[in-house]
Amino acid sequence: MTINRRQALTKIIGISTAAAGATLMGTSAFAGTDEQGNFRLELGDKLKYVPLDAMATAKLAYETGGGCMHQVFHAMITMLAKSSSADAAKFATIPTALAGYGWAGIVGQGTVCGNNNATGMLVNILDDINGQNNAVIGATFRYYENTVLPLSSDEFVAGIGSTAEKSALVGKSTVANSILCHSSISNWSKANGLPFVKKGERCKRLSASITFHLVELLNRAYAGEDLSALPESKPSEEAQACQSCHGSETTMGSAASVKADMECTTCHTGHFN
Repeated sequence: MTINRRQALTKIIGISTAAAGATLMGTSAFAGTDEQGNFRLELGDKLKYVPLDAMATAKLAYETGGGCMHQVFHAMITMLAKSSSADAAKFATIPTALAGYGWAGIVGQGTVCGNNNATGMLVNILDDINGQNNAVIGATFRYYENTVLPLSSDEFVAGIGSTAEKSALVGKSTVANSILCHSSISNWSKANGLPFVKKGERCKRLSASITFHLVELLNRAYAGEDLSALPESKPSEEAQACQSCHGSETTMGSAASVKADMECTTCHTGHFN
């Protein structure tokens, strides 16, 4: 088969046009938009945070169903979508239903609590908090581990729209000593003599409590406070002692290398387990 000069030029122009179109589509995709030019969150994107009302956001988390991870993530994204953020419209495109898997430590597996899972999922995409994303996540996790939760003051209970009568369903607030749902629920169950299936009101308030504190931390980071310098954003003294031998880069002798900031002694007692 032979082609003349005109046919050859036509084919070259057609190929060039197709290549240009592919290049434009590729650029559009990497810019975080779909074929219609609508925003699509891409890996590495950061959306601008603005200060929120901690109690109003906690109240929305309390009122939201779908499990703890969805409660926190949905409340935060919804409030930011309604905020004065320059990226409010972009927040509104994020499908919060994706967080529905995180209930009871990931579909009931008892692993990382959905409140902590949601915190990481949200804070990872935030901008305008002075680069303190890791510090906010660390401080929230340490708060979850070491604080008597859920919050139970009359002011907080009223603020989220709950009642004193429902407080009887919660019983005593407890310390999780871990970022795991398993530990959090087990300690609460032991203190109150209640089974897992009775956790409903307690966990709704726990999600409201974490949301409240998360907003407080984000507002402080936005204002320029150096959260990374605070003890609450660092591993406990016990965990740091473990890290001195079980480091992520070097270890003491034949000690295993470990990368973790969570509480160690909740599950590991000395060198025996």
